Amino acid sequence: MIKSLLTLFTAMAAGIAAYAHPLDPTETTYLGNEGIMVSDGETTILFDPLFPNGFGVYQMVPEPMREALMAGEAPYDRVDAIFISHMHPDHFSVDEIIVYLERHEQVRLYAPSQAVEWMREETDNNAIFERVIGVPLERLEDPLSYQEGGMNIDVVRIPHAGWPARADVSNLVWRVTLAKSVTVMHLGDADPNDAHYAPYEDYWQATLTDAAYPPYWFFLSEAGREIVDVRLNARTATGIHVPTELPPELFVSGADFLHTPGETRQVRKAPEE
Repeated sequence: MIKSLLTLFTAMAAGIAAYAHPLDPTETTYLGNEGIMVSDGETTILFDPLFPNGFGVYQMVPEPMREALMAGEAPYDRVDAIFISHMHPDHFSVDEIIVYLERHEQVRLYAPSQAVEWMREETDNNAIFERVIGVPLERLEDPLSYQEGGMNIDVVRIPHAGWPARADVSNLVWRVTLAKSVTVMHLGDADPNDAHYAPYEDYWQATLTDAAYPPYWFFLSEAGREIVDVRLNARTATGIHVPTELPPELFVSGADFLHTPGETRQVRKAPEE
């Protein structure tokens, strides 16, 4: 009798766990500037995690955190892929990325072709490029898609803020669906002008994004808010690239944002209808 009850309770617990798993939260951890880590316990990805310069304005990754990340210490010990938005020095450290890929042979890198070309100029270690995917997108070209370890990866080029002054910069907006988990979007330094987004209306609507991470300036204008709230088809949005000296207008906007390295946000997958 006792054995039968234990078997029944075990089966019930397993059933509850299997039912609950899709609703278990994914965690986003803030590293600094636009660097974030997203993990659902099975898949872990990094966006713009290593960069050499905050220009005295933006949050740097704290040294203990950077050292742990480079060493692959918990919680950075099970990284599957790194995504780079663009090659500016407050987003991309060519030297550290090369060293990181040499140390962590399971990690793949997705980056603009501009960044990959720079890497090739800085190293003769061709072996790492077997795990490097360069994205050659030009402005207004169709988005690209990749499959990686159960992840669905979509990417589109959206001009860097300050358009058209920085038209030569390949700024990539990544939309990644983790295996059996949430969909997140990282916008890099995207320009908050709807003219850049309108041509991709079908692309935005094709996939519901659970959490978008735009630069904070999207929350400071009506046009930027409209892109975040409507155009991107995102359930939630959290600002990044926030200066160390918090802009008062951002504080009073009521927008959610990441500002202190190490702080986290939970992201839940939209329930199926």
